[in-house]
Amino acid sequence: MTAAPRRALATLAAALLAASTTAPASGDEPVALGTPPATVSDPASFAGAASRVKFEQKLGSQVPLGATFVDEEGSETTLGACLGKRPAVLALVFHRCPLLCNQVLAGLTRSLKPMPLQAGVDFDVLAVSIDPEDTPESAAKKKAGYLERYDRPGSEAGWKFLTGRKESIDALCEAVGFSYSRNPATGQYAHAAGIVVLTPGGQAAQYFFGIDYPTKEVDAAIRRAAEGRTGSKIAALLLLCYDYDSATGKYTLSIVRALRAFGTLTALSLGLYLFLMFRREFRGRPGGGDARGGDAGAAAAGDGPGT
Repeated sequence: MTAAPRRALATLAAALLAASTTAPASGDEPVALGTPPATVSDPASFAGAASRVKFEQKLGSQVPLGATFVDEEGSETTLGACLGKRPAVLALVFHRCPLLCNQVLAGLTRSLKPMPLQAGVDFDVLAVSIDPEDTPESAAKKKAGYLERYDRPGSEAGWKFLTGRKESIDALCEAVGFSYSRNPATGQYAHAAGIVVLTPGGQAAQYFFGIDYPTKEVDAAIRRAAEGRTGSKIAALLLLCYDYDSATGKYTLSIVRALRAFGTLTALSLGLYLFLMFRREFRGRPGGGDARGGDAGAAAAGDGPGT
């Protein structure tokens, strides 16, 4: 086997491993706030909660600048105080989220890291919890983990992890079209995945859905927002996070299955690539041509002198 197939085979093995298990990175651990109730998730309840989850694109909508929150240092602030100087990227998450919020923040960090623009200099990041029970302490843990992953010295002031009261949370969510639903039995939330780029004045300028945000597109959206311009609506892929089923020790929804499906699709794509590459390599070997090539060779041999 040549070097190229060996490298491709190693890549395939890595993809299969990643699809089956992924260790949480710093900042990805759900922050526990006591033991969740031992309640089995009700499929009917889940269906009802999921039907109320939306992420509507309200381009140009104004966030409530007077809404009060508490930052990761325990200081009370307003959205207006966190905005005004430069555009911001808004992520609505909660700290006890078992999976999807971590994927949103990880995807955002992965998108921002290679960007020529820098958080705290050219734009800010606002990670606002939708859970009133989240605290500045849990916000500080999250911020420390994602700052470590971002690894851009001097950007600390550009990241805010805010917690607040329900009325402030709901006012912000309403402004940007983020509808979520809480399961009172478990305290977990059904919510969608995505981020919103805001202008310095706090208007919604661009939406990105899912858990992967192309760096060039986010960069362009931030630059437009810095000039007060909004983008256009995009097709929405709605990923949904729901609650933990303590009876089975599993998370009920589908984001786990969705991520596994994405991993499997990646592995299958690599497998197809390997198949085509091996087939091409085989055909390139002596005697490995197709039947038509063999017939042509035989005919050419028979056309020599003496025929």
